[in-house]
Amino acid sequence: MVPFVALLRPGRTALRGLKRSENQNYKGHGLPKGKEREQRASIRFKTTLMNTLMDVLRHRPGWVEVKDEGEWDFYWCDVSWLRENFDHTYMDEHVRISHFRNHYELTRKNYMVKNLKRFRKQLEREAGKLEAAKCDFFPKTFEMPCEYHLFVEEFRKNPGITWIMKPVAGSQGKGIFLFRRLKDIMDWSKDARSSDDQKDEIPVENYVAQRYIENPYLIGGRKFDLRVYVLVMSRMWSGHRRHDVHLTNVAVQKTSPDYHPKKGCKWMLQRFRQYLASKHGPEAVETLFGDMDNIFVRSLQSVQKAIISDKHCFELYGYDILIDQNLKPWLLEVNASPSLTASSQEDYELKTRLLEDTLHVVDMEARLTGREKRVGGFDLMWNDGPVSREEGAPDLSGMGNFVTNTHLGCVNDRNTQLRQLFRSLQSQKKASG
Repeated sequence: MVPFVALLRPGRTALRGLKRSENQNYKGHGLPKGKEREQRASIRFKTTLMNTLMDVLRHRPGWVEVKDEGEWDFYWCDVSWLRENFDHTYMDEHVRISHFRNHYELTRKNYMVKNLKRFRKQLEREAGKLEAAKCDFFPKTFEMPCEYHLFVEEFRKNPGITWIMKPVAGSQGKGIFLFRRLKDIMDWSKDARSSDDQKDEIPVENYVAQRYIENPYLIGGRKFDLRVYVLVMSRMWSGHRRHDVHLTNVAVQKTSPDYHPKKGCKWMLQRFRQYLASKHGPEAVETLFGDMDNIFVRSLQSVQKAIISDKHCFELYGYDILIDQNLKPWLLEVNASPSLTASSQEDYELKTRLLEDTLHVVDMEARLTGREKRVGGFDLMWNDGPVSREEGAPDLSGMGNFVTNTHLGCVNDRNTQLRQLFRSLQSQKKASG
């Protein structure tokens, strides 16, 4: 297995390397050929996103915005640009862009489930059923229409339960509906039975049918989910950020008559952890957050051999986690382009810190050593094996009862940590110079 590293807010994953094509239509970006990655006084950036991200990029010292077709060092691109231009763009050593070419292996709902199922089977063959059971964090799911008949078998085993249909590439609650009767999804049944003489008919859009979590944990009578941002980099980091609790999906709830645009409907994850500890005790909460760490690591392992890794790429994933009444976390979906538009002042400040720390880890300024276990709001979780909170911990092959270097939902001394980190790096630079 290819090794990978995870940061409890940043992490890194080593997958397959990418070779430069001989295509002569390449658009080059970066420094002259042969110039190695080193500290730079000016970083040329480009993005089409006019939200919190643009504010952070424009206020970063030494970063200069590039417009239109100007050459850039850093591009926070959208996935459509990636599809159309990546294979025709030559990038110098230090250049970075914000997506992996086939990030959809984790973010399309059908591919995510396919990869998780395959990885679970692999674990069962290689390590046994107990190890494989650590992947049982996603609801029973079927791709429609290709798995319609398998779905019908499962449906009839448990009549009366609720299922949810989701478009495989949808987001923000669009196209989602619940059902309890097979006749509610007859379009997928018809498509599954289509024959050659029906080729001219408009194909039914691909969906997933997923067992609905009917016993969600409620706060004040409201259903909620957790959004955790996970940064994955080709130089083998993967990690997550302590983040927020959405008291129902904001994209849906903002259409509600009682939605308050200033107050929003989000909690910081620290507040959520304190709330649970007061209700269930710190031990139960520690177990829950450890189970969430397991979701991040196992899901990344499941796509480790599938995602095409390139040293120029990084990805800020948005994980959506639902907690049930038994304090079991469920992975609902992973977003490749999580919203960076703030819904309130508190949300703006939170996303500003998130993006600042993401840029610290991407490290266009080449200040980090690569040995850091914490960078602002990110904690190193995996480095060719689990990373311990304590130095010198034994190298364990499985997670087991291992306590990873996670501070998810704990008090965040981010500003102090960053000051100490960069002061230490500056001192090391002076000493070596």
